[in-house]
Amino acid sequence: MANRFEQVDEVVADAITIVLAQQPDGQCAKVVGPKSAHESLAVDRVTELMAPKDALSGAVRLANQLKLAIVVLDLDGVWKPEWGALYRRQDDAEDE
Repeated sequence: MANRFEQVDEVVADAITIVLAQQPDGQCAKVVGPKSAHESLAVDRVTELMAPKDALSGAVRLANQLKLAIVVLDLDGVWKPEWGALYRRQDDAEDE
């Protein structure tokens, strides 16, 4: 089964958020781990900008380590289908 990630419109307080963006010089991403997501995070963790695939792999490692969900904030449509499927929470409700 392919990986599925919830698409959101803002950083989520109890999950690792991959923030994707299209900039004039190319696509980039950062990973946000809010302090509120896990007791081991003393402060909000926000990475430097990096390649989207690197952000995805880093987010997966962090989420697995902390046992947290990963969500994707992609306002610019950067996400590629080969990385997995994006869904919105209401999409699941409509399937039932």
